[in-house]
Amino acid sequence: MITIWRLGLARTGVELRQFFRDRESVVFNFTLPVLLLVIFGSVFGGQELGTSGVTFAQYFAAGMIASGIVYTSFQNLAIALPLEREDGTLKRLQGTPMPRASYFIGKIGMVLITYLAQVTILITVGTLFYGIEPPSSPERWWTFTWVSLLGLTSCTLLGIAFAAVPRSGRGASAIVTPVVLVLQFTSGVFFFFADLPRWMQDFASVFPLRWLTQAMRSVFLPDSAQALEVGATWQLGTAAMVLLVWTVIGFILATRFFRWSSRKE
Repeated sequence: MITIWRLGLARTGVELRQFFRDRESVVFNFTLPVLLLVIFGSVFGGQELGTSGVTFAQYFAAGMIASGIVYTSFQNLAIALPLEREDGTLKRLQGTPMPRASYFIGKIGMVLITYLAQVTILITVGTLFYGIEPPSSPERWWTFTWVSLLGLTSCTLLGIAFAAVPRSGRGASAIVTPVVLVLQFTSGVFFFFADLPRWMQDFASVFPLRWLTQAMRSVFLPDSAQALEVGATWQLGTAAMVLLVWTVIGFILATRFFRWSSRKE
């Protein structure tokens, strides 16, 4: 077990070096969320939601911080792994003594560090320009911590599992990106969640992003904003349960469908 973790931590360093050498991936992961925040914040920023005193820019910024988890974990891995499989990187790793679990740990470690950098940028931009308040109490910092860790772990495992869907590395982006966009549109990232049709709310509630966005709003928005949620509560217990369930599902799917080589071999 110690060897698995030691190899996993060593693999984290390798994954980070590979990630930052890919300029396109770095620009996409760090720039896109900030650009969306600036665009939506500029267009809708001054509009208040009800009588809560919360502007749409604040509401949207919290959702983009949650989306950052999906960008850095699920989307990044579901696109990168098919490319690594196609160019033979994974096949070469299969011939080393590194266990599959260590490889997964390396990916999770890379995603965690990337997310910390990304969320720091988003919180800074949101605080300076859109009235976002950083967590102001130990309870909110604790919520931010467990939501981030559960979200990153579940979405990383789901990204590894979903990487088996694209038939080629070049086609991965065309398959993965629409999935993320659909979840964003239905989970209260781009729109006020309570205004969405009921069927759309029910659909989004099955997946992690809806609960990530709601939990992040509980961290970055004032308590008065709780009245804006469906049921007028943050539902943090439900969010934790859903994320835990998806972590288990992601682990099962990742271990079941992860492949070192392409289907053609």
